Amino acid sequence: MSDAARIIPGEDRHFTYADYKAWELDEGERFELIDGTAYAMAAPNDFHQAILVELTTQMANYLHGKPCKVRPAPYDVRLFYEEDESDDTVVQPDISVICDEKKRGSEGCRGAPDLVVEILSPANAADLMLRKFNLYMQAGVREYWVVEPKSKTVQTFVLENGAYTGTVYNSGAILPSTALEGLSITLHDVFAG
Repeated sequence: MSDAARIIPGEDRHFTYADYKAWELDEGERFELIDGTAYAMAAPNDFHQAILVELTTQMANYLHGKPCKVRPAPYDVRLFYEEDESDDTVVQPDISVICDEKKRGSEGCRGAPDLVVEILSPANAADLMLRKFNLYMQAGVREYWVVEPKSKTVQTFVLENGAYTGTVYNSGAILPSTALEGLSITLHDVFAG
């Protein structure tokens, strides 16, 4: 066993993508790596998964035959991709849409997706979501959606001049995408569970 394989995510140190790849995890165990720090991810609940499936289905149906591809979690997104694997941020958004074929590698996304969706759950700490908001903005994710199952709302953030501007949609709305022109999501179906 190499030294890299013995590294575990609970250690207090700065990790890179090369370290992340070498972790020996138990089945179902998932981590994200943000600025070199490992964060454990809890398993999502049933309503979270129902929302994920419906959003992914609506997006996949719209994108069929188009160059953009939808990828649900678990799917590694290396926001600040470095070929030598020295990058230290690997996130697993609930949904990623990648339009640039060169960014879709065998291991996941190499760079910023065009659209990222995060579905909140009790395990999503507010500070972690704020950190991700800033990461996505810094990386150049064109559109970022935060789905709130409890209130049945979606807050969208569109990147304009290097900063996000936000809009909130309720469960009765049709949510249009800015990054994926022509895509409209029927939120009633998303929250039907």
